Amino acid sequence: MGLLKFIFFALLFYYGFKFLARLFAPFLIKKVADTMQKKAEEQFGGQQAKNSVKEGETIIDKAPRNSTQSKNSVGEYVDFEEID
Repeated sequence: MGLLKFIFFALLFYYGFKFLARLFAPFLIKKVADTMQKKAEEQFGGQQAKNSVKEGETIIDKAPRNSTQSKNSVGEYVDFEEID
């Protein structure tokens, strides 16, 4: 009798959970999608405002070249010859 009771409640719980998941899953998925969209807008929204370029206009940004020479001189190169 105890085994039949357990199987009954297990099936009742399974089908109840399945029914409730079908009811609430679309709302939960929509909530998660909206949250992710807001985070993406926060992260990339500032970059969109900076790029107020009209359509067809081309802007090329380059970093300025450093005209200073490298001062990391390690010394003079000495070529050694092997003596037998």
